[in-house]
Amino acid sequence: MADKIQAPRLKTHYVEVVRKALQEKFKYENSMQVPCVEKVVLNMGVGEATADSKKPARAAEDLSLIAGQKAIVTHARNSVATFKVREGMPLGAKVTLRRDRMYEFLDRLVTIALPRVRDFRGLNPKSFDGRGNFAMGIKEHIVFPEINYDQVDQIWGMDIIVCTTAKTDDEARELLRGFNFPFRA
Repeated sequence: MADKIQAPRLKTHYVEVVRKALQEKFKYENSMQVPCVEKVVLNMGVGEATADSKKPARAAEDLSLIAGQKAIVTHARNSVATFKVREGMPLGAKVTLRRDRMYEFLDRLVTIALPRVRDFRGLNPKSFDGRGNFAMGIKEHIVFPEINYDQVDQIWGMDIIVCTTAKTDDEARELLRGFNFPFRA
C-alpha cells in the first residue's frame, strides 16, 4: 500500500478558496486567467564578504536550511574599487523556489516567521513593482525556525521576492491577501 503524498496546505487553500474568490472579484471568464504565484526568490547579500570569503558559503548553508533546497553562492559581475570588490568575488547567496516547496515556504513565512519579527507592523502594500510581483526584506534571518540561534555566528538580512502571474498590482495584492499576507492598512 503506497502512502499518498499530501499537497501543501497553502496550495490546497489556493485551489479551493483563493482561486474562486479572485474569479468572482475580478470577473475572469476563464479559470486560467486567475493569477497564481509563479516562484519565490530568496536572496541574501553578505556585505562582509570582502573581508572573509567563507561568509557567503555560510550564508548559502543558512539559506538552504530556510528554503529546503540548495542555495547557490552569487558572485560579483564587475569590479567596484570603492567597495573593494573584484570581479568573480563571492558576495551572497540565492535560491529560487517553485511548486510545492514554494507553497511550503510561503506558509512558514506567513504563519511562523513574520509573527517572530521584532516590531512588526505589517507588510508595505506598496511594495509591488507594477507587474504584480511583491518584494520584501527581513533584517534578521534567525526568525525562521530552521535556524538554530546558538550556531549562528552572524545575523544577515534577506530579500524575498514573490513573483505572480497577475497583470496588475491590485490583482497580486488580492492574491497575497488570500494567502493571509499581513499587509498594513
